[in-house]
Amino acid sequence: MENKYAGYLLIGVSILVVLIIFLFNSALKDIVTSSCTLAHGDAYSCPMYRMINQQTYIALGVVGLLIIVGLVLIFSKTQKEIIVKKIKEKRKRIQIDTSGLKKEERQVLELVRENNAVFQADLIEKTGFGKAKMTRIIDRLEGKELVERKRRGMTNVVVLREGFE
Repeated sequence: MENKYAGYLLIGVSILVVLIIFLFNSALKDIVTSSCTLAHGDAYSCPMYRMINQQTYIALGVVGLLIIVGLVLIFSKTQKEIIVKKIKEKRKRIQIDTSGLKKEERQVLELVRENNAVFQADLIEKTGFGKAKMTRIIDRLEGKELVERKRRGMTNVVVLREGFE
């Protein structure tokens, strides 16, 4: 689960807990009011009544911390994005000479370049080429050492070779 969605979930649960706290607080005040008026004559001078307020403030404080953690999760970048950004900054890029490539090869290479990594099935969908034709195009691009295929389950991910732009 992404941090952003976990943050939204945490804030949603926190709001639900706040509602439960206020409902519980109201019910406890009703119970204390009815029982303390019999014992002390006045519900507000009863020690139980003051404890209800203290417990409510503690519970709301904990919920406030949960909301802060949720906001941090929503607005923080994932570690994966930070690492990818650092790797991209460190790479020295070499310009690819596409003059010797066929039109289809250039089209596939441009899609890979735009997306950094793309599933072979997505390339087939975006270009409209058949599976066999796409395999041959990627084979030629691999032979020229411009891209490489990485196996991911039942499909391949096509990425630019290290150092190319």
